Amino acid sequence: MVTIINKNMAHYDYLIVGSGLYGATFAYRAKRMGKKCLVIDKRSHLGGNVYCEQIAGINVHKYGAHIFHTSNRMVWNFVNSIVEFNRYTNSPIANYKGELYNLPFNMNTFNSLWGVKTPAEAQAKIDEQRAEAVATLGGRDPQNLEEQALCLVGKDMFQKFIKEYTEKQWGRRCNELPVFIIKRLPVRFVFDNNYFNALYQGIPIGGYTKMIANLLDGIEVRLDTDYLEHKSELDGVECKAGIDFFHSKYKDWKEYADRLVYTGAIDEYFGYCLGKLDWRTVNFKIRIENIPNYQGNAVVNYTSHNEPYTRVIEHKHFEMFGQEIYTCPNTVVSEEYSTEYKEGMEPYYPVNDDRNNALAEAYRQLADKEDCVIFGGRLGQYKYYDMAPVIEQVLALEIL
Repeated sequence: MVTIINKNMAHYDYLIVGSGLYGATFAYRAKRMGKKCLVIDKRSHLGGNVYCEQIAGINVHKYGAHIFHTSNRMVWNFVNSIVEFNRYTNSPIANYKGELYNLPFNMNTFNSLWGVKTPAEAQAKIDEQRAEAVATLGGRDPQNLEEQALCLVGKDMFQKFIKEYTEKQWGRRCNELPVFIIKRLPVRFVFDNNYFNALYQGIPIGGYTKMIANLLDGIEVRLDTDYLEHKSELDGVECKAGIDFFHSKYKDWKEYADRLVYTGAIDEYFGYCLGKLDWRTVNFKIRIENIPNYQGNAVVNYTSHNEPYTRVIEHKHFEMFGQEIYTCPNTVVSEEYSTEYKEGMEPYYPVNDDRNNALAEAYRQLADKEDCVIFGGRLGQYKYYDMAPVIEQVLALEIL
């Protein structure tokens, strides 16, 4: 079948659907190879879920905390060539009914929880409680998340850090949730509050929006603008926000580009022909507090049902340290509420149960048969990705 190209239309090497990390990194690489790209995004801004908005002089992670971490030196060098990263170290706090504990589970946690002072004492306490949980099963395997977690870490950590927090996240009781959600619960017998084991971590100085802008440097960004009316001005890569791929002329993408990079939901691309995939999503309530320091930490998880939200983020702590915290007189906090996905919401997390895994694999098989289409990112592949693996994927791609 021959596709007839309208000679009055600008034509691109790549149409890139989505301006998040996958799309922006791909556009950056493609442009450096001399390719002409058009990037479109249905949101009114660029950057996808890493988008930061400046509020009260603070870069606010509008779609939840994003902390870059990797042990891949190539990826770390790449992102630092785009924007300088700071030295932020993720050290969240758990708030259980007013009691504060360090995360991840480490010797500081165990000391606060039980008063133990040595790794041997902590190990003995955990082993004792794990044995109790295993004994109650009478030799059978755990049948739900509650039984699984109790066998992994015992009753005290389960009750204070896992049970109610997980129920808020999933909207179901732990004894109604499948085992696979928690395959392991790492515990560390050292006094180290660093959440990640990665060699490198940090936040872009100036926020992720600056990082995206630098990836798309030289790109003309237009909101709700028809690029055909301005085709003579275009060079290299053009970005347009406020455009839904499926409700725009770009759905017939072969009229505009030789290849498509698609980072939207994979089931939507195929018109849900095999059925709809399930997602979890998050709602945010963002407010300004007229004090310089609200909670003293970027991330505080609320692990009881006393609060309806799962965590509170104080955004200034991602980029401001020491006296700088108090030089900025206000602070911005956001409460996160986990909820079931409904039509029209932003999908966040794949639901990795048997049904969705099988359905996603069937869609991936369809994707493999698509000519000149690259499916990328969390939505495009229906896989949970941290940021670094997404960039690593794009850096490994052969761009034709």
